[in-house]
Amino acid sequence: MSEFLAISLLIILAAISPGPDFAMVVKNSLMYSRRAGTFTALGVAVSLLIHSTYCILGLAIIISESLLAFSIIKYVGAAYLIYIGIKSLLAKREIKNIDSSHLSHAVLNDWPAFRQGLLCNLLNPKAIMFLLAFFTLVVKPGSSLTSELGYGLEIALIHAIWFSFLAYILTHHYVKANISKVQFYIVKVMGAVLVAFGIRIAMLQQ
Repeated sequence: MSEFLAISLLIILAAISPGPDFAMVVKNSLMYSRRAGTFTALGVAVSLLIHSTYCILGLAIIISESLLAFSIIKYVGAAYLIYIGIKSLLAKREIKNIDSSHLSHAVLNDWPAFRQGLLCNLLNPKAIMFLLAFFTLVVKPGSSLTSELGYGLEIALIHAIWFSFLAYILTHHYVKANISKVQFYIVKVMGAVLVAFGIRIAMLQQ
């Protein structure tokens, strides 16, 4: 039980630490809606399930040791984050008329929101390295496939809960009423953060 709690705490700390996923959920929640933020969170969670599955199968080691595979993921992921970030920075007309009663007239449908969360995490080489390190740490010789899959499901579930909660809090009427005047700038900052993370990922060494 103590080991389970320690591992759960590690996953929670990883989930709440600021990163591209955090910036993406905040941006979509504030710029569009709670529903968009929630579907973005679900995309992140599904991506983590995918990462966990191939880590368990041993494919993450191949990716981490292959310069070509690592570089492809790195540059595609960096380009995607920079693209989304710049799109947010330029989306002035979509978010300039925000008041305390509604976020904006801009709409991000379920699938695009889910896809943004999925690709943001799936194309992040740091996510691959983290999960490889995580499973190397917690998976021991003789561990059952069920327990390994359980850890992967726990990672996805904790991230889904945290980011969905974040989307809920950011779009709560009380919070909206208090941040409506600076919401425009928060969205811009999140766009800049995504660009910064994209540049940082592009400069990441294997």
